[in-house]
Amino acid sequence: MLEVRDLQVCYGAITALHGISLTLEQGSIVTLIGANGAGKSTTLRALSGIVKARSGSVRFQGEEIASEAAHRIVARGLAHVPEGRMAFANLTVLENLQMGAYLRNDRQNFGKDLDYIYGIFPRLKERKKQAAGTLSGGEQQMLAIGRALMGKPKCLMLDEPSLGIAPILVRSIFDKIVEINKELGLTILLVEQNANLALEVSHRGYVLETGKIILEDTSAALRENAQVKAAYLGGG
Repeated sequence: MLEVRDLQVCYGAITALHGISLTLEQGSIVTLIGANGAGKSTTLRALSGIVKARSGSVRFQGEEIASEAAHRIVARGLAHVPEGRMAFANLTVLENLQMGAYLRNDRQNFGKDLDYIYGIFPRLKERKKQAAGTLSGGEQQMLAIGRALMGKPKCLMLDEPSLGIAPILVRSIFDKIVEINKELGLTILLVEQNANLALEVSHRGYVLETGKIILEDTSAALRENAQVKAAYLGGG
């Protein structure tokens, strides 16, 4: 589904990504873990075309997209739920979901897809006429995921879905991510500070440190890795 090779990203004179490579198989959940400043968000921003790579290759469904504009990458089916959620605060929940479907041509399926979103996140249906800016952090995260799904993506990239959410809601959000992956067969790339939870729900993981991938393996193997346990899972 997605193949990244030797991706390098720079902010001025500072190199944020030092030639990273990763692969997402269709239908899988892959997680990218690492400390703050490791380059996780930069990776997603580069893949979605928000930040331009200095060098390297990004192939989505076999086609090179590294130099494409962000809106064209979205149109191909690669959706990005950014850190901080970025809801349109003055628009209602329903209007935000409609914005997610902006590039779609199959308007006849809009109602069916909206019902699916409301089925996964009933809270959004209850709040559909409410301004998005008045929602809680957890509700805004549900809205951001729902808005991305309304674009009918083939691959969904989630940046820190647990950030700023009440602990009681975090598990619920992650359960829904797994449900979406299974029901829609949607490929998911997950960036998450909560490494325990990320490795629990994903199939494969990469560990990013100062812009370099230092480890990659199945998520189960990474959870048992002494180095990962010591650095990210709170144990030796």
